[in-house]
Amino acid sequence: MAVSYEHCIRCTICVENCPVFKVNPEYPGPKQAGPDAMRFRIHKETKVDSWITLCTQCRRCEQVCPYDVKPASLILEAQLNYVDEHGPTPSQLLFSNFHAISRLASLFAPVANFVNSLSFVKIAMNWLGLRKDIPFPTFSFHTMQRKQEVPQKGVRKAAFFHGCYLNGNAPDTGRDIVKILQRLGVEVIIPKQVCCGLPALGNGNRKKAVSFAEKNASVLMDTIDQGYDILYSCTSCGHTLIHSYPQLLPDQGKKIAENSWNMYEYLEMLVNEHIITPNYHEVNKTVAYHIPCHLKGTGKPYPALSMLKMIPNFKLCIVDQHCCGFSGSYGFKEKNKATALQLGKRAVAALEEVHPDFIVSDCGACRMQIESFTEIPVCDPIEIMVQALK
Repeated sequence: MAVSYEHCIRCTICVENCPVFKVNPEYPGPKQAGPDAMRFRIHKETKVDSWITLCTQCRRCEQVCPYDVKPASLILEAQLNYVDEHGPTPSQLLFSNFHAISRLASLFAPVANFVNSLSFVKIAMNWLGLRKDIPFPTFSFHTMQRKQEVPQKGVRKAAFFHGCYLNGNAPDTGRDIVKILQRLGVEVIIPKQVCCGLPALGNGNRKKAVSFAEKNASVLMDTIDQGYDILYSCTSCGHTLIHSYPQLLPDQGKKIAENSWNMYEYLEMLVNEHIITPNYHEVNKTVAYHIPCHLKGTGKPYPALSMLKMIPNFKLCIVDQHCCGFSGSYGFKEKNKATALQLGKRAVAALEEVHPDFIVSDCGACRMQIESFTEIPVCDPIEIMVQALK
């Protein structure tokens, strides 16, 4: 993951846009944690920098850097090296292996959901470094891999990379996505897949992240060769496919990244090429749209915007100035609780200012975080499209 740090001009724009720096005085910010600290790391000087683990990898710093320095990538490399040197914590071990845990929990979903609700289990989890004030998402036996929609012929062929959350925790939302794609004329298949690898990367397990990437690549490369485009809805999975796979798997990863699309960006392209024409019904609602950080980092920050704006009488308010503070496994950890709470409250306050009927976000982790601070219903953008297409 070699990234240049020499072009940093010390302008501090990345620091001004770093959500953690604003609320946690222990974190020195992306400039110091990234390019500034590289002069120590390249000479392998002994330096204890445990604060490196406080970065959420939201990658907002990379979105604003005028010289394309990639502070978050430098910090991720340092985080991986830190875990190599100091060993993983129990919570890092848990989340880097969450794919296996999710598959097992889904197989015994009713039991797993009951066990997760028990107070002594929450206390045990807290001993492992997890927060006990927030629930784990519930698991479903009817995963997307286990219960698939029948493929239908369409004007385009796409393979849906659903990721872990839609597969095991929100499969009904995932199936709605497949149905809408089919309704709009896209032939959809669901290839066999494992975790994209981001939880492993974010918790210091480079080897497992590469293993996940290799397993997915072996299937996705064949799928691409058969004429299928790769579609994703989970913003973190998409960011991993587009930005991390070319680094983890230089040859295969580049091809996967070039053929991967956010599903709404893909539908917008088909509309612009006059291949499909959505027949929307009126939805007389006001919606606040929370833009996930990883969605902004994929290059096109508002892919669902044009599709939702086509809905008659639908008022969409973009709210993208705040990170929700959850960042997947980051927000589940006890040591990050104060940071996650402050950032979450700030993000929800901005969303509530527009007095919406619904709050919408593409990211499952963002939705979990937002739901804990508001009484306003929170949903995936696909739920709005389901209403509009009836």
